[in-house]
Amino acid sequence: MRTFQGRVIAPGTVTAPALVSHGGLNTLASFQKALQFGDKKATCGDQNNPDLYGKEMLGKALCLPQTIGSTTGGMVLYCACAMHRQPACLLFSKPIDSLAAAGSVLASVWLPDAQMPVIDSLGQEFLDYVQEGMTITVHADGSVDVD
Repeated sequence: MRTFQGRVIAPGTVTAPALVSHGGLNTLASFQKALQFGDKKATCGDQNNPDLYGKEMLGKALCLPQTIGSTTGGMVLYCACAMHRQPACLLFSKPIDSLAAAGSVLASVWLPDAQMPVIDSLGQEFLDYVQEGMTITVHADGSVDVD
């Protein structure tokens, strides 16, 4: 087991299996099926992300470098939480962008029954170490155990 320390963006604790992307997460493309077409498993629809495309994101510890895409990113994350189609947590190797941070923070404040802890600045070593299916435990202090 290895422990990594990051910065808490949206608080919470959770244990979930890892789902890893080495490319950026296009939030709109990734969650479009879940938000518009009723996909309750939040299957990633971003054809430009071979690490995630076609995989279920619901309840997974989504490990990624950053989000990419349009200004809708924060609202997409908020809506995924509101519809209970969010990953168990978002874990960023790099600092989070302001749009994803806004959506995550708003969801944590306005939707207390839709927890999605968000930790950023975990470092490239975190993303190099974690592999799909590993067990991730997020702690309230921003530490992340990878087992």
